[in-house]
Amino acid sequence: MGSRESLRTGSLSKGSLSTESLSTVGGAEFFDALRTRSHALVMGVLNITPDSFSDGGTHLDPDRAAAVAHTMMAEGAAIIDVGGESTRPGATPVSLQEEWDRVAPVLERLRGVPTSIDTRHAAIANRALDAGAILVNDVSAGHDSEMLPLIRERGAAICLMHMAGEPGSMQDAPHYANVVDEVETFLLERAAEAGSGPVLLDPGIGFGKTLEHNLALLAALPRLAAHGFPLLLGVSKKRFLGDLTGQPIDARHDATTAAITRCAVAGAAIVRVHNVRAAVDAVNVASAW
Repeated sequence: MGSRESLRTGSLSKGSLSTESLSTVGGAEFFDALRTRSHALVMGVLNITPDSFSDGGTHLDPDRAAAVAHTMMAEGAAIIDVGGESTRPGATPVSLQEEWDRVAPVLERLRGVPTSIDTRHAAIANRALDAGAILVNDVSAGHDSEMLPLIRERGAAICLMHMAGEPGSMQDAPHYANVVDEVETFLLERAAEAGSGPVLLDPGIGFGKTLEHNLALLAALPRLAAHGFPLLLGVSKKRFLGDLTGQPIDARHDATTAAITRCAVAGAAIVRVHNVRAAVDAVNVASAW
């Protein structure tokens, strides 16, 4: 319990947020903003992939990707999440070299911009941290056996997400005895192994969950937030919104705004979105009274 308590109270303290420990421009400022936030921060999604479910193929040119990132920052994003491997349901893995070749030129163009690296692979995370990323966003919560030792060694920040299985098969009849209990236990156990750097948690909406599982986890956000770890929520345009509204991906903007607003009110520290301007407006209004 002692290590878990230190993670809860110490991972986002001023003492752990020195520029030296984060070793990149923008890191200390971002984590200070996270620690002192009055409302949820907005993370802009930047997928450098041909097959992501919403924006696949639109950011493959590094210059275009960097321009989109700068636009998202101007619209109010606090951080840009750069990913080179799709983890949508049914996605096929890519080689480490291909993943790195996709993200490296974008990270180089975004030095000085707060960026996270969306990867399941320690080798990619390590190189991305060297290239200026301030956060590792790992949808597998350290399934790569080298990921958490790397995070501990570097004192790096990590977001640990719950995913049942692998992207290619995670939506094949997911089952839980109690989804909230199981996800909560898993995330807290993984957080205890992550070291002394900043730790964020993500319940993994849409990653190996049915509609009912997703709604149960969203309803439990205050319970999950009570552990003290900042929660990152990715609900933007996801299938559960289509299940609820009957709308295709490109018509889920209003549903996304509604979901983001509920997440912000329920305790999300960061919302991960495709439409930054709408999300910034939503969290600002949600926190106004």
